[in-house]
Amino acid sequence: MNNFNRVFLIVMDSVGIGEAPDAEQFNDKGADTLGHIAAEVNGLNMPTIGKLGLSNIREIKGIDKADTPKAHYTKMQEASLGKDTMTGHWELMGLYIDTPFRTFETFPDELIQMIEEKSGRKVIGNKPASGTEIIKELGQEHMDTGALIVYTSADSVLQIAAHEDIVPIEEQYEICEYVREITLDEKYMIGRIIARPFIGNPGAFERTSNRHDYALKPFGRTVMNELKDSNFDCLAIGKINDIYDGEGVTKAIRTTDNDDGMDKLIKSMDEDFTGLNFLNLVDFDAKFGHRRDPVGYAKALEDFDKQLPDVLKKLKDDDLLIITADHGNDPVHHGTDHTREYVPLLVHYKGIEKGMELPIRTTFSDVGATVADNFKVTMPKYGTSFLDKL
Repeated sequence: MNNFNRVFLIVMDSVGIGEAPDAEQFNDKGADTLGHIAAEVNGLNMPTIGKLGLSNIREIKGIDKADTPKAHYTKMQEASLGKDTMTGHWELMGLYIDTPFRTFETFPDELIQMIEEKSGRKVIGNKPASGTEIIKELGQEHMDTGALIVYTSADSVLQIAAHEDIVPIEEQYEICEYVREITLDEKYMIGRIIARPFIGNPGAFERTSNRHDYALKPFGRTVMNELKDSNFDCLAIGKINDIYDGEGVTKAIRTTDNDDGMDKLIKSMDEDFTGLNFLNLVDFDAKFGHRRDPVGYAKALEDFDKQLPDVLKKLKDDDLLIITADHGNDPVHHGTDHTREYVPLLVHYKGIEKGMELPIRTTFSDVGATVADNFKVTMPKYGTSFLDKL
């Protein structure tokens, strides 16, 4: 019999808990996502995650240290050579990535030229931007000229926005497929190419649901592949399906924001399945970390905490809940990039009397190893299970 019938894994995208030992190599000395946010707002109000033991890992202003934490707790250090979303998530499922994905402030002229030659359209933009803001800024010029709006974020992505009436959706997809193909080259090493179609008129543009992500496939088999191949369920909520390019996913559930992600997770807890339920909460990173908004980040954290009790109530006796992150994104740090930090690890199940401090993990892959160990599937090459410590 399995130790746990269902494992719920929540990734609080970018919620780091202090600089990693190698932070200086990534120009991230002093980074501290949770610590700096809490200081900026004079204390975080997160009583539920506090009871699980967040401040037992490292004291966070406003969050009381729990006398009897309701989760086993520690922090994890990333082993892979990177600090982006895909590297962090892939490592969580048992991979070690030795070639970091690249981020760009502007894409190289030669790449832009290839896109222009292939598409027969000029490129405008070519800078980091919010997707809604850049179509406000350049949407009229795009409609007048047919030029493609190319932009990035501080993550490893190249996004192409185009109006569906100006560039038909199939043409948009063909262009993105071509860009995906040419950026497989190691000198670009871009994690995702994203088609970002929109409709409407200047002043009232709207992005449509025809978004399409062209991600790299994981560079090896993950624990999710092992679960799926052994006939376990693997539910992917939010951007998880895109991050793994569908590999190992048995059911993909789209979300619109953090609140919707938590709602979808809570709803899925009523489903009868055996295996992994994997949720990414991207707003922390995309809306607040990259945009260097500590106050908005704090509110998002507190909103998440308000939804956590519903998750805890719905856990069955044979369910396991793991809460962690994939990297940091300190909103008071220089630049707009992710930050190389430890991430928190909280492991909870019904009936736990007093959570204990686990040894600091030296790779995120310990999570994947624990999931594999629980379901008795092939263990990943990297990572050490902490199942026996539970």
